[in-house]
Amino acid sequence: MGEADSWDLIGAAGAAVAVVALLAVAVLWLQLRRLRAAQTVVLGDLGREDLVTHAAALDARVRAAGEEWRSMSETLSARMAGIEGALLRVFSRHGMVRYDAYGELSGQQSCSLALLDVRGDGVVITSIHHRDQARLYVRRVTGGKPEHRLAPEEDEALAIALGHGSIAADGTIEGVPPAPRPGADG
Repeated sequence: MGEADSWDLIGAAGAAVAVVALLAVAVLWLQLRRLRAAQTVVLGDLGREDLVTHAAALDARVRAAGEEWRSMSETLSARMAGIEGALLRVFSRHGMVRYDAYGELSGQQSCSLALLDVRGDGVVITSIHHRDQARLYVRRVTGGKPEHRLAPEEDEALAIALGHGSIAADGTIEGVPPAPRPGADG
């Protein structure tokens, strides 16, 4: 084997090593391309931030949203307390009795109307109609008890009002007790 053959052999070996190296580079380039595609799915199109930075940014957004939710929850709780307090003072119970005040057959033009809140506080309004005149009486009621003696029709209207209403005297609404909240009258 001559010197030219050894150079040919070395050249062929070098070419083989170069082909293997090119194949290795091509395989590594494909793997890198797949890795970048997977990274783009996780990080987005920018791809400039690393996974830890991306996770930290997501954590910051979640914390900010949680803080906003807590703030909104506190605001709504305060507003709900005010609404519940106001609801306790709304006339939610009523009773009405119509009658003929003077024994006349005038079509039951007179009436007594009881308007009460959940505690039984309110008024009984009585309107007595006669041919020549009409009279209006208002009597205060506290805790379901009138301040002055009531006429039988007024007592009946008060009893109807005390027996009705979806809000009970203890604040339960249709059997569900109120949640204790600051600011709500109890």
